[in-house]
Amino acid sequence: MKHFLAVLVVFSLITIISCKQSPKEKEPFEPSFSTYKNNADSAAPAEKNEIFYGILTPVEICSIFNRLGVPYNNTALNPVSNRDLYMSNAKASINTGIYGVDFGYLKIFGIGQEMINYMVTIREMSNKLGIPDQYLTEPIKKMQSDMAEPDTLMKLMNDAFNKMENHLRSGGRESTAGLMVLGGWVEAMYISTQLVYDPAKPDPEVIQKIAEQKYTLTTLLSFLKNYYDDPVVVYYTKKLIFLKKYFDTFDIYFKKGDLEIDRINQVFRSSGSEMTVTIETLNQIRDYVAGLRKEMVTP
Repeated sequence: MKHFLAVLVVFSLITIISCKQSPKEKEPFEPSFSTYKNNADSAAPAEKNEIFYGILTPVEICSIFNRLGVPYNNTALNPVSNRDLYMSNAKASINTGIYGVDFGYLKIFGIGQEMINYMVTIREMSNKLGIPDQYLTEPIKKMQSDMAEPDTLMKLMNDAFNKMENHLRSGGRESTAGLMVLGGWVEAMYISTQLVYDPAKPDPEVIQKIAEQKYTLTTLLSFLKNYYDDPVVVYYTKKLIFLKKYFDTFDIYFKKGDLEIDRINQVFRSSGSEMTVTIETLNQIRDYVAGLRKEMVTP
């Protein structure tokens, strides 16, 4: 799958930055709600939303990062001090993905020492996987010298990810890529459910973005099927299948004739959707993801 390492930040885009709200009075959460746009007073058709169910490139993600913001809170990130504790290939692979999403989260707040620390950590983790560190040398140097513009940095990182992908593929190590993707998705879900989702005052738009991960999870499971020769992939795939049971307790509906499917860019486009999901289900998803993520970051 092209640009597989881009997924290290894509899911944080889907579940985190899409949830940024303007300050407003919170309304009681109703288990059944609609997100269709009301255009009754306008002759123009309603603007359609995009729901991503596949993979975006870091450059595409960066363009959305520049338009939206989220509160800064790094308490949910995996500390860089843990990097020396991951000795096995599986742990190194998974946590390279986790650190990749953490870097994508920090990217929202600009270039700083913390971003450099996470980029250096990604390089050291990739070294454990036998990936040459020169792929990340140039981006790190530019960040340290404060010479890189955000767009330039993202292009450099995109190039580095592509080189890492080619290196793994040429060595017949596709399952390592699968574990990176897995770690990245779980980390993004963890950050979104811990920092954005508030079960005491649930926001319907936040709920919608978390619920839409139903589609991405299906794509991820399909992706991981390619690597069932790796017992670690099989183990965590079973974990995700169990998580999927929570997502399967609710459905998302679109108006007839309103849904467009762009298979090239892997997005759905519609004027809105309806779904029925309970706080209990959302809390189950949050708690299960937290437990899975804890297992992944624990040496």
